[in-house]
Amino acid sequence: MKAFMDEKFLLDSDAAVELYKSAADLPIIDYHCHLDAKEIYENKKFRSITEAWLNGDHYKWRAMRNMGIDEDLITGNASDYQRFVAWATVMPYLAGNPLYHFSHMELKYYLDTNAVLTPETAEEIYAAANAKLSTLGARDLMAKANVECAVTTNDPIEDLKYHRLLKEEGFGIKVLPAFRPDKAVNIDKAGFKEYIAALSVAAGEKIEDFDSLVSALESRLAYFISMGCPASDHGLDYVPAYSPDALSAETAFAYAMKGKPLTKADADNYKFELLRRLGILYHKYDIVMELHFGCVRNPNNAMFAALGADAGFDCVRSLTGADALFGLMDALSRINCLPGTILFSLNAADNEFLVSLAGAFNNNAGIPGKVQQGSAWWFNDHLEGMRRQISTFAAGAPIGSFVGMLTDSRSFLSYARHDYFRRIFCNYLGSLVENGQYPASSIDYLKEIARNVAYYNAKRYFNL
Repeated sequence: MKAFMDEKFLLDSDAAVELYKSAADLPIIDYHCHLDAKEIYENKKFRSITEAWLNGDHYKWRAMRNMGIDEDLITGNASDYQRFVAWATVMPYLAGNPLYHFSHMELKYYLDTNAVLTPETAEEIYAAANAKLSTLGARDLMAKANVECAVTTNDPIEDLKYHRLLKEEGFGIKVLPAFRPDKAVNIDKAGFKEYIAALSVAAGEKIEDFDSLVSALESRLAYFISMGCPASDHGLDYVPAYSPDALSAETAFAYAMKGKPLTKADADNYKFELLRRLGILYHKYDIVMELHFGCVRNPNNAMFAALGADAGFDCVRSLTGADALFGLMDALSRINCLPGTILFSLNAADNEFLVSLAGAFNNNAGIPGKVQQGSAWWFNDHLEGMRRQISTFAAGAPIGSFVGMLTDSRSFLSYARHDYFRRIFCNYLGSLVENGQYPASSIDYLKEIARNVAYYNAKRYFNL
C-alpha cells in the first residue's frame, strides 16, 4: 500500500519518477485563467481559507450541493468557519474526485498543512491555514507556486488598468490579458445592444454597421496586444454553422440593433462571420485563438435567476457541431489566415475528433502543433480525464508538440493543478518505458518532452 500523496504520488515507476524530477521545478505558464489583475496588483490578502477556497469556486459548490449541503453554507450568509466545516464534511466522500487531491495539494504546497481534511480535523486545519494565509498575499502565492506568467481573461471593453500598472511597476511575474469578445459574438443574448454601445465608447469609434463593429474590435485588440496579449479566448455555447439561406452577418447585425427578431440561423451566420473576421485579425497580429465549446451553460433557470452565471450549474453538451467547426477553420485556412489554434471541448467524446481535426489543418504551419487539442478542461481535468486526453493526443499527433496544462481558475491556490498534470504526464511517458513501448536508452528524449510540455512549448507557442 502506497502512502497518501507522498513524493511518488501518481508516479508508478522508476522511469516516471526520473521524468518527473526532470520537469517538476520548471516555472509555470498559466496561459488561461480567470484571476483578477486588480487583486494581483493590490497583493490581496485573504481573511480566511474559506475566502481563498470557497468564494467563487463552483467546482466545490457543485460537490457540496451533491452532498445535500444547504445553499446558505455554500453561497449564502453563513460564517467563514461554518462554510469551511461544511466543506470539510464533504471531503471524505470525494474519493476518486480531483477536488480531494487538489485540496490536499494546496494545503500541503502553499499553506504547509499536511493533515488530512475531515470534520474532525477541520478546526485545526482552519486555524493553521489562516495563520499561514495571514502572511501571504496573492503575489506571494503566485511566487510560491513558481508562476512565470498568468494570462487572464478580459472583455474588450476593459481598460486593463491593473495590467498596465503591473507592467509599469515591473512586477516579476508577467500578468497578461487574453481577448475574450463573447459579448460581441452573442448577438442573440440579452444586453447585446447595450454592450455594442459600451464597446463603441471603449474603442472611441462609432459602431454603425458590421464593418465598423469589426473595426472597433480590432482597435481594442490592438490595445490588448500593446499590453502583451498573447491569445484570444472564446467561450462558445456551440460552434455556429453558416447557412446560405439565412440573413447575412451585416443584415443580422442591423436587425439586432433595431430590435428586430432573428432566427437561430440568422444569429449563427452573424456569429460565424464575426469569428471568421476575428480569426483573420488574430492571424494578422500573430496571437493564438482558443476555442472552448461543448458546454450547456445555466440549464437550471431557477438557480441562474438566484445566483447568476458561473455558480456551478453548467453541464456537458452532447454534440459540438463538427461540420461547423471544420467549416470555420477551413474558411480561415483557404485564405491562409488560420492562426495558431487550440481546441477545447468539454465533452471527452470529442477527443479523437479534435486531435484528427487539428492534424487536418497542420499543413505548412512552420510551428509544432500550430493547431492542437487543448488539455483536459473543466469537467475533464481529473486523473482519468487527463490520462485519456494525453493518450489520445499521443496516438494522433506528436505528444512533444503539446502546450500542456492551464488552470482555468479564479483561485490563487490552484497552481497545484500544474503539478498534478506534470505527475500524470510523466507517469504516462514512464509507463511506455516500463511496458517496453519506448526504449529506456532513449529516455533523454522523454525528458525533453516532459520539460517541453511542462513549460517550454507554451513559452514558445505564445511568444512569451
